[in-house]
Amino acid sequence: MGIKCNGNVSGKLATNRCLCCSKLELVVLRLPWVWVSEMTTMESLIGLVNRIQRACTVLGDHGGAEGALPTLWEALPSVAVVGGQSSGKSSVLESVVGRDFLPRGSGIVTRRPLVLQLHKTEDGQPEYAEFLHLPKRRFTDFGLVRKEIADDTDRLTGKSKQISPIPIHLSIYSPNVVNLTLIDLPGLTKVAVEGQPESIVQDIENMVRSYVEKPNCIILAISPANQDIATSDAIKLAREVDPSGERTFGVLTKLDLMDKGTNALDVLEGRSYRLQHPWVGIVNRSQADINKNVEMIAARQKEKEYFATSPDYAHLSSKMGSEYLAKLLSKHLEAVIRARIPSITSLINKTIEELESEMDHLGRPIAIDAGAQLYTILELCRAFDKIFKEHLDGGRAGGDRIYGVFDNQLPAALKKLPFDRHLSLQNVKKVVSEADGYQPHLIAPEQGYRRLIEGALNYFRGPAEASVDAVHLVLKDLVRKSIGETQELKRFPTLQSELAAASYQALERFREDSKKTVTRLVDMESSYLTVEFFRNLPQEMEKGGNPTTPATDRYSDGHFRRIALNVSSYIAMVSETLRLTIPKAAVHCQVREAKRSLLNHFYTQVGRREAKQLGQLLDEDPALMERRVQCAKRLELYKSARDEIESVSWAR
Repeated sequence: MGIKCNGNVSGKLATNRCLCCSKLELVVLRLPWVWVSEMTTMESLIGLVNRIQRACTVLGDHGGAEGALPTLWEALPSVAVVGGQSSGKSSVLESVVGRDFLPRGSGIVTRRPLVLQLHKTEDGQPEYAEFLHLPKRRFTDFGLVRKEIADDTDRLTGKSKQISPIPIHLSIYSPNVVNLTLIDLPGLTKVAVEGQPESIVQDIENMVRSYVEKPNCIILAISPANQDIATSDAIKLAREVDPSGERTFGVLTKLDLMDKGTNALDVLEGRSYRLQHPWVGIVNRSQADINKNVEMIAARQKEKEYFATSPDYAHLSSKMGSEYLAKLLSKHLEAVIRARIPSITSLINKTIEELESEMDHLGRPIAIDAGAQLYTILELCRAFDKIFKEHLDGGRAGGDRIYGVFDNQLPAALKKLPFDRHLSLQNVKKVVSEADGYQPHLIAPEQGYRRLIEGALNYFRGPAEASVDAVHLVLKDLVRKSIGETQELKRFPTLQSELAAASYQALERFREDSKKTVTRLVDMESSYLTVEFFRNLPQEMEKGGNPTTPATDRYSDGHFRRIALNVSSYIAMVSETLRLTIPKAAVHCQVREAKRSLLNHFYTQVGRREAKQLGQLLDEDPALMERRVQCAKRLELYKSARDEIESVSWAR
């Protein structure tokens, strides 16, 4: 990368061409403070806007363009040249410049905005032109300037006669011009020419409107004198966007082509259509003069003589002609720029704050060395892990859902277990009878008790495993939310995906461990029954008081109901125990482990990756990368423009 700034652009804003990709970039040129003392002149004020406009165009910020990034162009005062086809618009511009340099022909010749920046040089200095897209080439042959305008238009739009809002920037350095910037826009038309879509008429009007409707735009409305002013396309549009006429300068061309015995005094003196600024009459070169290549200086002199000797316009001759028009516009543009400096500064400062905030939001560019990339990945993982823990610990919403599993879902599931069916009279009789075998029990059917209890305990497996699964789903959802809430991760979709996959795998391991643990709790209850519970049950005695003989027949319904009641009491005790211990197991095996070691395995894997693989993890969204680059360039533009304008304000 090297600075390729031409020697004629003074100030801090210039352009740079990358030696490897040929893209133009903004360069900030630091000049000595002696330059500030020169910033009080009209030349430097207009030059200031010129430099900022050029830098804007380099960054894709130009009038008529739509985009999501803030635009500085629209805040800059400019002079837009508007006119219909064959209104003499090109002749006016060439008269102001004093050179033939614009493409000519039938139909729509101007198909892109031409930002024409005029720089007055010392007398005796050579005249030359430079294009922004060809910064190292000076054009002294203005015929080649005309060709380059046409060629660059074709390069962008093709030869299909389409239009484009992307401007061509042309700077002309000459002792015969005043400091002025004009934006030549495509001529308004009513019909499409061959090879153009029917929409071209509306497309051109929309492009022109996008410039002239801006409050900082000065409208130079070109109308031919040999047509009724009421039919002027330029005046019609100017009236719509600037009804008070405060921003409009009217130019009447082709005065010498009016019918004999007629004149344009009603227009020039403001009686036909009044503007806040005086109308200016122009006498264009004749086609014969153009064909003979009559020099523009001679044409200017001929124009002066026309007004000075005209019986109709002699009294207005001091305020007529292309030279007067150029000086008038230059002075007015300088005054508008000076008046707009406070509002432009305010806009720039506000936009700098917004862009810096967005740059913070978008994050820093990614380093290219493996160590820095690994550090970035670990930092992003820690940021995610912090948010995930905040969800669990209550700093963010979501962790309370785990408590909801234990406080609502598990108790509700335990209550729904089919113990009523399992301990029904019919099933108790069946289980006890099968447990006795061929020999009926004598006193207490111990084997029947055990089988009834073991069968009931098996039902606890379902709620235990369901609680584990419910906690797993909550943790998985919190991982998803945490990844989405980790702002820095949004830049890296690949890392997001791998981080989610690694977290889900870890949660799956925790779930399996938790299931084994809660299942073991149920098995433990089955493996060893609490015998004291049954020993402490009250025993019914016979009427004679013999404690060894039951008061009721051991084969009666009442006997089996008592067995069912005793088993139900024991199951209720176990249910309460499991209601308390299952949450402990799930928290210990799942929640605690998720907080402690969710990414441990991922850290180990990442540490073993090669530099290329690390770079793949940080494969940022191309749209976001482009957004960061554009924001950075736009931010540099605004900061440099602020420095420029502050220098102007300070020097004043």
